[in-house]
Formats: sequence, C-alpha cells, structure tokens
Amino acid sequence: MEFSTAEITGLIGIYIWPFFRIAALVMAAPIFSSNFVNTRSRLLIALAISIAIVPSIQASVPAVDPLSGAGLLIVAQQILIGACMGFMLQFLFNAFIIGGQIIAMQMGLGFASMVDPQNGVTVPVISQFYLIFVTLVFISLNGHLILLQVLAESFITMPVSATGLTSTSFYGLVGQASWMYASGVLVALPAIGSLMMVNLAFGILSRAAPQISPFSIGFPMTIILGFAIMFVTLPSIANHLLTMSDYMLQMIRLFVQPAGAV
Repeated sequence: MEFSTAEITGLIGIYIWPFFRIAALVMAAPIFSSNFVNTRSRLLIALAISIAIVPSIQASVPAVDPLSGAGLLIVAQQILIGACMGFMLQFLFNAFIIGGQIIAMQMGLGFASMVDPQNGVTVPVISQFYLIFVTLVFISLNGHLILLQVLAESFITMPVSATGLTSTSFYGLVGQASWMYASGVLVALPAIGSLMMVNLAFGILSRAAPQISPFSIGFPMTIILGFAIMFVTLPSIANHLLTMSDYMLQMIRLFVQPAGAV
C-alpha cells in the first residue's frame, strides 16, 4: 500500500489541526489543568479526545502544509481558541474561590490557608472546600461531557482556518471577569449578611456591657456561626453551580460563533 505526500498531509491535517485546539483547552480548562495531572497525561487525554471527536464532527480542514507560514498561523489560531474556551470555564470555578475567600475573611479564617493543587496558589481553606465541592458536583452533573460537546460544536460554528477570533471576542472574554466577581459575591452574600448582623450584635454588646470582652467570645462565636451558615447554605451552592454552569457554557458557545460576539 502506497500513500502520496498529499494523502499523508491530508490525513495528518484531519487530526493535527483539531488536536491543537483540543490540547489547548485541556491545558487551560479546570480539572484537566490541575497540577496533579501531569503534562504527559494531559497530552494523552487530548489525543484520546481528538481520536473520539474528529471522526464525528466532519469539519472542513484546510489543505495547508503544517510547516508553512499559513500552517503555523492556523496552529496559533487553534491554540488561542482552545485556551480562551478553557480560560472562560476557569471563571466559573474561580467565582466560588472568590466566594470562599470572602466568607473566610468574614469568619476570621482568612489566615487559615493551604496550597490549591489545581492552580498552585495559596487560598483560604474555605475556598478550597468550595472548590472541591463544586468540582465534584460539576463532574456528577456531567459538566465535563457537556464541555466536550461544546468543544465538538466549536469545530462546526468556527471551523479550522487562519481566521477566527476577533477583537470583539477578546473584549467579551475580558468582560466575563466582572461576572466572575459578581458571582463570587452572590455565593457569599448569605454569609456576608448573617455575619455582619453577628458582628453588629457583638458591637452593641460591647457597648452595653464593657466588662465583657468581645474578643474572648466574639471570635470563636463568629467562627462557629460561620460554619453553621455554611452548612445551612451548602445546598444552594449546587443550585448556584447549575445556573452559573449553564450561563458560562452558553457564553462559550457564543464565543466560538462566526461573528465572535459574546
């Protein structure tokens, strides 16, 4: 069996162009990009996803030499698209990290921190708890499979070519950062309001009975009530995750529309 150079180039092109977009998403998306998943495993995951997705998408592949200038431009565009899609999903998980940081500061546990194995940075323990919780819920809801579905759809709405993302796309991507901070405050809002009333009550108590030291009873009571509030509001975190996941996945779909509008 003999293959011509054009046939080999076409066969490689069918898989190599989508592979760069898929690999970039795997390197940037939560869960896949965690520090406990090494680079070799990420490449194997990206290769497996490429083998599974490419035959089903039937996307048009440009007949361009991968080592030419136009080929390198296509590679850069695919890496940029995949990385931006994964980066947008990071906003979803970082919203809960921000919410946990706000709650930890309100409880007085901002000093209790640990290394986040997913991002490799130091975050409060409360943030780490919320991150682990929403990660497990996200996987249980098959959010990672929906992400792969959105990725497969992106090859239809934004086929492999030297053009793709526009300046409008990047403006929309940056605009999602405000949504991340607003969502983090929304997650922490019940704790903010409740602990503010607790601190107000201890302030009134310290004025009414100065002989009672607010630091001796206020600090442990704030921590205990903070954990109680977390326990009561924990079921609503799953509802927040469901709503916010649906929103962000829709934003990712809009991000890879031909017009690039978010």
